[in-house]
Amino acid sequence: MRHLTRFLVCAIALIPAVMCAKKTETVINVVPYPQSVEIGKGAFKGAGANFNCDQAIDAESVNLIRSFADRITFVSGRTNSFASPIGLANAAQDGKMKGFIFLKDGSMAPEEYSIDITKKTCLVKASEKNGFLYAIQTLKQLTDVAIYSDEVDPAQKFMFPSVSIKDKPRFAYRGMHLDCARHFFSVEEVKKYLDVMALYKLNRLHWHLTEDQGWRIEIKKYPKLTQIGAFRNGTMVGKDFKSNDGIRYGGYYTQDQIRDVVAYASSLGITIIPEIDLPGHMLGALAAYPELGCTGGPYEVWTRWGISDEVMCPGKENMFTFLEDVFTELMELFPSEYIHIGGDECPKTQWEKCPACQARIKALGIKADSKHTAEQYLQSYVTARVQKFLNDHGRKIIGWDEVLEGELAPGATVMSWRGVKGGIQAAGMGFDVIMTPNTYCYFDYYQSEDQTQEPLAIGGNLPIEKVYGYEPFEGLNADQQKHILGVQANLWTEYIATNEYLEYMLLPRMCALAEIQWCNQNAKDFDRFSSAMRNESFKIFDTLGYNYRKF
Repeated sequence: MRHLTRFLVCAIALIPAVMCAKKTETVINVVPYPQSVEIGKGAFKGAGANFNCDQAIDAESVNLIRSFADRITFVSGRTNSFASPIGLANAAQDGKMKGFIFLKDGSMAPEEYSIDITKKTCLVKASEKNGFLYAIQTLKQLTDVAIYSDEVDPAQKFMFPSVSIKDKPRFAYRGMHLDCARHFFSVEEVKKYLDVMALYKLNRLHWHLTEDQGWRIEIKKYPKLTQIGAFRNGTMVGKDFKSNDGIRYGGYYTQDQIRDVVAYASSLGITIIPEIDLPGHMLGALAAYPELGCTGGPYEVWTRWGISDEVMCPGKENMFTFLEDVFTELMELFPSEYIHIGGDECPKTQWEKCPACQARIKALGIKADSKHTAEQYLQSYVTARVQKFLNDHGRKIIGWDEVLEGELAPGATVMSWRGVKGGIQAAGMGFDVIMTPNTYCYFDYYQSEDQTQEPLAIGGNLPIEKVYGYEPFEGLNADQQKHILGVQANLWTEYIATNEYLEYMLLPRMCALAEIQWCNQNAKDFDRFSSAMRNESFKIFDTLGYNYRKF
């Protein structure tokens, strides 16, 4: 899939948007744009204002609110006092209180929030942590960019425009993907990636941890996975597939590091979905444990990109023992309901010649038909066995759309990457779907038709305008639309070796993705979006030190 040819924002400024010759309205510079916005007159001064927090709010949400108050205090130098009085809800409704007021509203959905700002108060309502988290992200975008700064500014008042906002996401699954297998990124770099996601209200990180080019997660029962499988003897240079720079390359995350990243993500409202790609893209594992392959090796961690014919051997029972052991440790590290099991780009040439695979096909009574080969049905058997094991442990699987080749057991979720066709097919069959079409959501593609002006990339052309134009429900009837859990963009890293380059490919395209994920279709407006990006959010990128592409 990776081989096909291929914050936020805003400060207090309000942008005039001429709607017709005689009428002028205003919009706020918030990305993703809220579902309902009503602009009032005047502004509320945040610096030095009291913070009042309803006793009914959970401790984790209170800590988020306190951190927001501390940030205003730090930058402005004016102390924002913090209180949790009894009977706050009634006092707030009576209009007797001033300052920031945070109330729990159990009638709201988990990610829903509202903000009502007048000259005297800023009233925020939500039902739980993520609602308060997203409200705070919106408030940060409503005020001065200095809210993101680490420099003290005694002149800063942190004014918030009078506005009434009612907001909740269009899709429950709002994902971003990161490939740390082709190129390895440190814990701090992954956390920075999560920070960017949180600013835009994304809530799922799909973490690609295993590949032909490297195994990146410590599995205590199989120490060779990281002793051997995590390192390769060089990397191809540019797009010369016969080349090798001769520099040993690799790295992996210890289980303690994984726990740290998972906890950090959770504090930002993000769930991490790990991927162990199988039965193809497994040279990292085969190099460490050659007995898991059809030929027995020897195998080497791949030094070039592409699709290796060397895959795991489902004819051998020890392959399933290995996978169950790996997933057992994985489930202890990742609390996510979903686990991604890959399933893409698995050549069957080895299976066609492998006595063990052919014996398995015969024992299972698998027959080729007009739709699929026997080996494709054998992969379906692998998927089903892994799915059952994970289901028995309370988890669900996600697989790339190749898992539709053959038979797919009920309860699986399909990730549609080869355009939208697989997603439409899967939804029509009753499977849940996450749309990640390479045509709109592959951020390893170039950002301009003039490739000479861009850093080396895998190919294709995906400018921000095209990303923004994606509509996930296009081509789907009402019943199929119910199966679309959400949208995700994928960032494969064959040619992305540094954090600076990673950010350049991510930003600002992820901002466009955020509006696809959050905004209702009729709320999207590229002129409004691009004006906000150019006028304000680039300042936030600069303040936070992110590398990005201007448009």
